[in-house]
Amino acid sequence: MHKLVVLYSEPADPDHFRDYYVTKHLPLVMNWPGLLAWRYSFDVAATKGEAPYFAVFEGDFADAAAMAAARASQHGQRVAADVANYATGGAVIIHYPVQDGTG
Repeated sequence: MHKLVVLYSEPADPDHFRDYYVTKHLPLVMNWPGLLAWRYSFDVAATKGEAPYFAVFEGDFADAAAMAAARASQHGQRVAADVANYATGGAVIIHYPVQDGTG
């Protein structure tokens, strides 16, 4: 599995961010080709001090190639272009292969 994580900094208008994200951006995300599962939160906290991020998104893809194809697709380009409509504080996008742990 390959994970895509988007870390959003504090926006200029948090209420607009939340409303737009839930009503307009996430419906785009739901139809992203190759996306196996997704989750998000506006309740980002740090173990000490103040969290540097306002919100987080996680998307799961089968592998790096599936994620790259999804991002390069026409729909993926629409998802990426839409970020400017709500994320006025900017976003950090990271991705990585997930290694399963055993207890």
